[in-house]
Amino acid sequence: MDKLLLEKQLKAVADLNRIKLLACMKKGEVCVCDFVDVLKISQPAVSQHLRKLKEAGIITERKVGTWKHYRLVEEQSPVMNGILEQIEPMSVCNCDTGCCTHIEVQVSNG
Repeated sequence: MDKLLLEKQLKAVADLNRIKLLACMKKGEVCVCDFVDVLKISQPAVSQHLRKLKEAGIITERKVGTWKHYRLVEEQSPVMNGILEQIEPMSVCNCDTGCCTHIEVQVSNG
């Protein structure tokens, strides 16, 4: 594996908000608007975190209308697979329905 890419990926996942974003995407593709609702941070801040993950080759995006949807890249390096295995998936929903009031990231012990 390219050492520069590994460094970029490790830096990208060394942030709690980015770990939460990855946890959300473990269940599938997520709209940027849902990340804003779940993380309770501004859309520009969410976009900046997503940009770092995308530049590191960990996630990919597709545009749907005016929104961008993000998901994990299917083919990850062995190092990233190991890291992602330690992150428990989180459900993401439209918080207007009241089902997402508090999100905690759970990292498995193992």
